[in-house]
Amino acid sequence: MAKWNRAKIKRHMSVEEIDQRTKKLEKDFKLLNRLYFIKNRYNRDSVEVAASKSGVTKRVGYIWQERWNKEGYKGLKPKYSGGRPSKLTGQEKKELKELLKERDDWTTKEVKNMIQDKFNVEYSLKQVGIILKNL
Repeated sequence: MAKWNRAKIKRHMSVEEIDQRTKKLEKDFKLLNRLYFIKNRYNRDSVEVAASKSGVTKRVGYIWQERWNKEGYKGLKPKYSGGRPSKLTGQEKKELKELLKERDDWTTKEVKNMIQDKFNVEYSLKQVGIILKNL
């Protein structure tokens, strides 16, 4: 085994804390990228050129510009609508959480099957993993 592989790493924070900070920085990066787009527009770049420099399509560039024109800085902040609504209601998620407390060794496939049997809702294994993480 390589010597560098045995080096210990000090854990200053949990993996969950790292994930939370990573998400915040990703949002900040998106906002920074949008501000660079606006700056490039101020510097007389066309929407197409400014969008290209920001790594987005011309259509997205027009959306950003429209938001900027209507709302200023606030309009550039990423707006996350949360995606598609969950197939499980809030009450069903609470019920699922209670059911999961019965054991501590569930597999994702077992949970997937339980959701399908109990709530008549079908999810992929990946989505069940996301639900479990959020619970």
